[in-house]
Amino acid sequence: MPELGVNIDHVATLRQARKTFEPDPVAAAVLAELAGADSITLHLREDRRHIQDRDLRLLRETVTTKLNLELSVSEEIIGIACQTKPEQATLVPERREEVTTEGGLDVVSHRVAVARAVQRLQAAGIAVSLFIDPDPRQIQLAKELGVEAIELHTGQYALARGADQAQQLAALVAAGKVASDLGLRLHAGHGLNYHNVRPVATIARMLELNIGHSIISRAVLVGLERAVREMKDLL
Repeated sequence: MPELGVNIDHVATLRQARKTFEPDPVAAAVLAELAGADSITLHLREDRRHIQDRDLRLLRETVTTKLNLELSVSEEIIGIACQTKPEQATLVPERREEVTTEGGLDVVSHRVAVARAVQRLQAAGIAVSLFIDPDPRQIQLAKELGVEAIELHTGQYALARGADQAQQLAALVAAGKVASDLGLRLHAGHGLNYHNVRPVATIARMLELNIGHSIISRAVLVGLERAVREMKDLL
């Protein structure tokens, strides 16, 4: 059974809608851990649209499981990560005009910048994962750069329906085998919800799923602890 990383970005999104102090993502992380979350995931964006520096600082002090920081290859954000020292850093693409992350990190096209970021993070004692599309070229380069893990972008699978979804799942399964054969830890995330998560959770050697929006959305209706437990049950 893969571990569940609960992404708390959207708790911060709700707070920032009013630029106030509630709901507090730090409190959300505590409840998620009490409900069985295996790690807490957050994305410190360059524009600080949701998670703030204060949140990362307090979460580093309070998270008792694993802190997984999503971040771009920005020199500023990499520096903050090296000072904060989360257990895991997941490098993701980032565009300021996007609503959410739109695809995997193109490691092939940005090899130099990604390699530099990986080296800095690992020198600080942080395990590194790359958020990439299920593309064997990207996975092979991830291995060459010496990262510990990859996180497969499941967005296309989540959006697909019918036969197309089966094809997208097959691509994830094939990519997972490539990663496992190369000795990389296998993670996945983006767009996963209570209806589509189980096939991804059962991919061979899947170790971690990072899920945020669907859990926080359900939490609005049933409470965060129940929403986390229900997702854990599905895994």
